[in-house]
Amino acid sequence: MPARIEFAPGLVIQGFTPPLRLRDFKLIAFDMDSTLINIECVDEIADAAGRKAEVAAITEAAMRGEITDYKESLRRRVALLKGVTEAHLAHVYRSRLQLNPGAAELVLACKSAGLKVLLVSGGFTYFAERLRERLALDFARSNRLEIVNGVLTGRMLDQSWGDICDGAMKKETLLRTCSLIGCDPAQAIAMGDGANDLEMMGVAGLSVAYRAKPRVRAQAKVAIDMGGLDRLLEVFRA
Repeated sequence: MPARIEFAPGLVIQGFTPPLRLRDFKLIAFDMDSTLINIECVDEIADAAGRKAEVAAITEAAMRGEITDYKESLRRRVALLKGVTEAHLAHVYRSRLQLNPGAAELVLACKSAGLKVLLVSGGFTYFAERLRERLALDFARSNRLEIVNGVLTGRMLDQSWGDICDGAMKKETLLRTCSLIGCDPAQAIAMGDGANDLEMMGVAGLSVAYRAKPRVRAQAKVAIDMGGLDRLLEVFRA
């Protein structure tokens, strides 16, 4: 593995020599929870059911890669959300969810340079679609919670592309999006923080770990350990 270099305080690189040119890339793909935004949405939803600690423990183990079956870990967590109201989802979005520092700035810089922006998440459409509209993102893929009469059933709905957006589906989504817009995966940037981001990061030309778990940080070409998401721009020439 190439040597890791602290390019700037809190910004580590490996496997390439900056500066790069942002316009040489055509797509940037963001994970959502704890990457683009400040929370793990499933944990905050669980707070309404009095099960946040239990759900958060499963989330943390999954993100560290200690639970290898992400689909099963997500099903277990979602089952614990049964009975939570849609009104609480709205409360989480309005009161707890915030963009991580530098998110809007990085998205704007990428769009200005001609890149398409993809949000691909193991989280939920309730939040991903609102963020897609808020930031004018080009594409979004995530998981859909089943809601009946304004109440979560503890299940997720199958969608046209499959049942759960896990690590393998994130990779497939990135590759399909590259094909759709006519670019090579080497022209894609993938940003994430957890183990279920590793597959899409592995096929992208530039992989970026944002305040990530050690396993993810070790494999990424760029690791942002301090500051906001827009610190990625430091490895590109103006």
